Amino acid sequence: MLLWGADGMIRTGAQRCWRGLVFALPGLWVLGVVAWELASPLGARFLQLLAAAPAIACAGTGRRQCVVLGGGCALFALVPLGPTGRTDGGGRLGTCCAILAVVAASYLTTGRSRRLTQELERVREVAATAQHALLRPLPPRLDGIALAGGHLSASRGALMGGDLYEVQATAHGLRVVMGDVRGHGLPALATVAALLGSFREAAHDESSLRGVLRRLERALHRHLRDRARTEQAGADAHPAEDFVTVLLLEVREDGGLVLLNCGHPWPHRLTPAPGTGAPRAVALAPGDPLPPLGMFPLPAEPPVHTAERLLPGEVLVLHTDGAEDARDATGGFFPLPDALAEAARGTAAAPAAVVDHVQGALLRHTGGVLADDFALLALRNDREPVPEHVPPVPARSCLRG
Repeated sequence: MLLWGADGMIRTGAQRCWRGLVFALPGLWVLGVVAWELASPLGARFLQLLAAAPAIACAGTGRRQCVVLGGGCALFALVPLGPTGRTDGGGRLGTCCAILAVVAASYLTTGRSRRLTQELERVREVAATAQHALLRPLPPRLDGIALAGGHLSASRGALMGGDLYEVQATAHGLRVVMGDVRGHGLPALATVAALLGSFREAAHDESSLRGVLRRLERALHRHLRDRARTEQAGADAHPAEDFVTVLLLEVREDGGLVLLNCGHPWPHRLTPAPGTGAPRAVALAPGDPLPPLGMFPLPAEPPVHTAERLLPGEVLVLHTDGAEDARDATGGFFPLPDALAEAARGTAAAPAAVVDHVQGALLRHTGGVLADDFALLALRNDREPVPEHVPPVPARSCLRG
């Protein structure tokens, strides 16, 4: 905490120094031009350079200083300075007019730039609010499970793209969805909205993960048909070709894991290695996944897989393929299991710490340039241990005398 506070103080001090320099730069420019004019032994005219001072002031500090400084520069231009100042009255008047013209142009340009900047900030605020409403922030704890999620978009300026995740506490257990829509960025947001809306209802209504998956399939097909009608403006338009990888997870009361996978990467379990006790990331692979949702019709009985119980203190990490496909400048793939194991070391495997560490490692590996969206969801079992077997209580008999 001390190092972090010191670093923050250094950054704050540097920002203050920069703001002070920007504020003083126009004044320093004026002083330099006037001093150069007075000290020049050749009789050259340098006062024309005063016209740059208002533009510098507008670019750095704003319109008010631009007008004040411009007026001062115009007065300086009328004052006879230097060896030729007393004889060149027409030049002084021309310089004054040029300075006033620059002041007017800079004032109008700065006002338009400020209005555009404010409008852009409002648009970004609305977009951020809409995206946060779509991919809602997760609570830190839900039904005894600690949660943390994060998302990195490959599209500049977008908070999210084609990746999705959601967690719901239901009467059937804690249910989780992690998905990846084909493509990324803002065009995939409509498909993400359709799937998340369907999952939030189906997770509570359906008694099995198969029922939840079928609801997601119907929602996807309905969305694609509506999109095709909108794009082609025809009643007989065929559904657009699109698909989504989906992983459904159910965490039961005793920590048992039930999974249904449609072409999505399997999650990783953070668990101590045998012998050393150091944390390691082990990928779950309970069976073969189905094809991505939307490519083929679902079978009559989609295979539901089970995995070993998530013990108290263990962490399960779900992710999209944006991490496995990420490469550095030399073409090397991102070592996701190593990053997960390193994240769990020394942090008590806190979900938020795992997400932050992996995201930072991924950005360092790729140099901040992502080829695909990346989503990460970490769950830690904070429930009380469930005994394997509860011995029966012997019956007590009452004897009447």
